[in-house]
Amino acid sequence: MPGSTKAMGVLTVGGLVVVTAYTVALGGNGWLWFGWIVLGLITLAMVVSRNG
Repeated sequence: MPGSTKAMGVLTVGGLVVVTAYTVALGGNGWLWFGWIVLGLITLAMVVSRNG
């Protein structure tokens, strides 16, 4: 996995941890989850484009 894709993967996993912790501590926020899903889709697209 190239460096930029690996960094996006780490950012995506870190974002999931932060959004989950926020949801547990303060309650759900749809915009945070929406943002994380968009970030995850971008990361997935980067992985697929590198492998394709």
